[in-house]
Amino acid sequence: MTPQTPQDAALLAPGLLAKAERGERLNHTEITALYSLPLPEVAAVAHELRLRRSDPETVTFLIDRNINYTNVCNVGCNFCAFYRTKRQNDSYTLDYQQISDKIVELEAVGGSRILMQGGVNPELPLAYYTDLLRHIKRHHPTIRIEAFSPEEVLFMEKEFGLDLDTLLDTLIEAGLDGLPGAGGEILEDDIRAKAAPARIRSNDWFRILDAAQRKGLYTISTMVIGFGESYAQRASHLIKIRDQQDKALREYGVGFAGFAMWSLQTEHTRLAGKAPGASAHEYLQQLAIARIALDNQPNIQASWPAQGFKVAQAALYYGASDLGSTMLEENVVSAAGGGGRHKATVRELVRIAYDAGFKPAIRNSHFQILRYPDVDAVLGLGAGAEIEEGRAVGAGS
Repeated sequence: MTPQTPQDAALLAPGLLAKAERGERLNHTEITALYSLPLPEVAAVAHELRLRRSDPETVTFLIDRNINYTNVCNVGCNFCAFYRTKRQNDSYTLDYQQISDKIVELEAVGGSRILMQGGVNPELPLAYYTDLLRHIKRHHPTIRIEAFSPEEVLFMEKEFGLDLDTLLDTLIEAGLDGLPGAGGEILEDDIRAKAAPARIRSNDWFRILDAAQRKGLYTISTMVIGFGESYAQRASHLIKIRDQQDKALREYGVGFAGFAMWSLQTEHTRLAGKAPGASAHEYLQQLAIARIALDNQPNIQASWPAQGFKVAQAALYYGASDLGSTMLEENVVSAAGGGGRHKATVRELVRIAYDAGFKPAIRNSHFQILRYPDVDAVLGLGAGAEIEEGRAVGAGS
């Protein structure tokens, strides 16, 4: 890809990185121009900003579990290998006890959150969702529930005839703590229409997350690259996220807790051979540019499920200050090929952070540090290491 306006990029380049390093806000043309500059120079600025915007010594991660309560979905995104129709033999909808069993496994390793999403399943009534939230809060009171992507919320609005405020209030009363940022991909509707004609459009994505932020719910901003979008469209995505964060912080006092980005996985999907995906170089470039552009979001995650551990470790010098989560279970990215990984142990994430020269810390959803693992015990060869590794998410697998 090349910038849409290379002449503008050439004119802006001499002072652009200096402006970025000073922490001054870049406009769309300037952000787009960053893609034409040498990546090591862009990365150096991104890392310097990361050191200023978050604890320079610490890399954080969360112990959690992804729970996909159903894989039945009527949206049929071309880039999804996870969804099934209700007629397929491997379609499923979990009952409450099956979900509880998964949470018990998370509690046993010291987890603090479930990220619960599913397909858009027209067979499920509103009571399935509200009773599920109540069941989890009653039986697992220490676990935060961040559930139902904007796509799922949009479906509930239409299916159950509730306005957005009433729907969110109903879910909050039942126990909802936050919404995941899934469904963002590239927030440019011409790209979205090609990749998934029935997918939620960008206006609804922002409308739903804005309402969640207004009600004080946890939200996170996201991005997926590799659909064939232009650099200008990637820049537009970042600016839209930044604008929403400005609004949320100004009007509600709470916005996106962080920013997570990964590359499109096309294996086993209908986009295989049609969408380019993104290389490790592109991923690191985009991460660095996101750190520069998103001046109002201090917490930026590296994606090891899509990129693997090596690239995720490198990302800690391209703007990332967080390794996401251990994910005792992950089904969506891995179904589409992933990076060969769909879970990580505490020991593995501690190793990534420590070997990169940082102090690893276990956090909660809001990026508040809960504790610092004993690195010597986790990575050493004594009895302490064996105990900690046994507690690690996914240990032994």
